Amino acid sequence: MNINATLIGEIILISIIVVGALSFYLGKRKTQTPKLATFIGVLLSLIPPLGLVYIAILVLKNDVSQEKIAVSD
Repeated sequence: MNINATLIGEIILISIIVVGALSFYLGKRKTQTPKLATFIGVLLSLIPPLGLVYIAILVLKNDVSQEKIAVSD
């Protein structure tokens, strides 16, 4: 069986884009620091299963209330 390095690279690139976008969207709703959540998501998406686990953790996390965000600004 031949391993195609280009295919692996494309899978990782697509994973970075998808997990990065989802991390930012969920980071805005679930954390007070969406940029940090996005950065962590992009780093973990270099190994695609870790990116999926990170997205699952963000999905299960409770939303941050808007009152707490307004007070902290």
